[in-house]
Amino acid sequence: MQKQIKIGTRASLLAMTQSTNIKNLIEAQYPGTTVELVKIITKGDKILDVPLAKVGGKGLFVKELEEAMLSREVDMAVHSMKDVPSELPEELHIGVVTKREDPRDAFLSVKFKSFADLPEGAKVGTSSLRRKSQLAALRPDLIIADLRGNLDTRIRKLDEGMYDAIILATAGLNRMQWSERITSRFSAEEMLPAVAQGAVGIELRKDADELLAGLAFLRDAETTIAVDGERAFLHRLEGGCQVPIAGFGTVADGKLTMTGLVASIDGKEVLKKQVSGDVADARELGVSLAGELLEMGARRILEEVYGDNLS
Repeated sequence: MQKQIKIGTRASLLAMTQSTNIKNLIEAQYPGTTVELVKIITKGDKILDVPLAKVGGKGLFVKELEEAMLSREVDMAVHSMKDVPSELPEELHIGVVTKREDPRDAFLSVKFKSFADLPEGAKVGTSSLRRKSQLAALRPDLIIADLRGNLDTRIRKLDEGMYDAIILATAGLNRMQWSERITSRFSAEEMLPAVAQGAVGIELRKDADELLAGLAFLRDAETTIAVDGERAFLHRLEGGCQVPIAGFGTVADGKLTMTGLVASIDGKEVLKKQVSGDVADARELGVSLAGELLEMGARRILEEVYGDNLS
């Protein structure tokens, strides 16, 4: 393993915590190696008052980190995999996916014990179209409002009474050791998670063979299989933040079971399908799942968002 490694990271508390965890694991595995965190402000961190879907979606959180890798300012970047676009620059790849945290969505409220306890007209905050559509399908009587900002900012807005409840990823709260703030958790059946939610990935240059070999100890096989399938599903749907798409895979006994969802933004139409197959065929399974949803009517929903050029 090389003696000096520079990790590019967003400057948010969660991103810094995730990157610090990776830094500590590398330095523990290789006592002769020093890991430095390089904070990089992304466009997504600067634009906090506009829904992501209106300003470019997922790539907003990774573009500057990728530019720093391509210019060799940093050696690698640590990402929440749900923020990573399904297409990457030609010279880069996701070399390692670590063990997945709890992938479920979390319900946070100061006043109410569960989602079911919310009264009619309650105001729920989320920045995700995926969550908005599924919330609207479950409870069309609620007011679902935009909520942007870092994790600590979103929780502060809840505490200040701006929302009756907010929805966040359980994984991020667990990593920040803020899980005591979770009032309840949605099952995957109630609210299908985002593609790769709960997984952390390491992106690096394809020519960094020594570094990739040295990081192999961080790779989790089951998470990698599930995330490969989920991201293939997303890629086939040309998915970003502009349309409600969810995908979640689990591995057991050599089989990958994947559930996919495409919904209209108002939640009035929700298409859901599950497939299962051999773990060796994870990516083909994801593509197949996307194809089945397209045939079920997802093509029409997606074309209303993307225009008539969905391949």
